[in-house]
Amino acid sequence: MQGTYRYPDSSEYTGEWNEDGQRHGFGQLIFNDQAKYRGRFENGLFAGLGSISYPDGSKYDGEFSQGRYHGLGVFTRCDGMKYEGQLQEGKIFGLGLLTFADGSHGLPRNEGYFENNKLVRREKCTDIIRKAIACAERAKSQHT
Repeated sequence: MQGTYRYPDSSEYTGEWNEDGQRHGFGQLIFNDQAKYRGRFENGLFAGLGSISYPDGSKYDGEFSQGRYHGLGVFTRCDGMKYEGQLQEGKIFGLGLLTFADGSHGLPRNEGYFENNKLVRREKCTDIIRKAIACAERAKSQHT
């Protein structure tokens, strides 16, 4: 079923619900701080493709699981720093590329395998970066 609900903290959800009254399917959640998520929900949590934007200008477009960044995506920080690649349980984890606000990638290039938000091994990962960008574009282009 479709519907809109305003929570006691003034956040608001508009979208699909399951029989248990949980956000489930496609929807949009606007938080009380004006952060906004638009995408898929599963049993109340962000799941599958989605996009989230924060009041400071930071944003993430890509895959989610259990309410966290998980899979492929692009995270852009409010200062313009960007990560394109794999994420796991809300952290930069896997293959990807870090781009600084000035458009550079660092010397040597910050491309390779990341664990817990840190580059641990440099390697080319052009295919993963391309897939992450494509995934982010699909997340941004979702419609109800």
